Amino acid sequence: MNVLVVLIPVSLVLGAAGLIAFVWTVRTDQYDDEEGNASRILLDE
Repeated sequence: MNVLVVLIPVSLVLGAAGLIAFVWTVRTDQYDDEEGNASRILLDE
């Protein structure tokens, strides 16, 4: 039972760190696709 006292806060901290990292990537436009599928289909590679 004492293990839960340690593991629950650790899991909450790790979850918060993951959420903060996700929000940071969204705010810094890490998922923006500037070329897009519509223009990519027209380009020859």
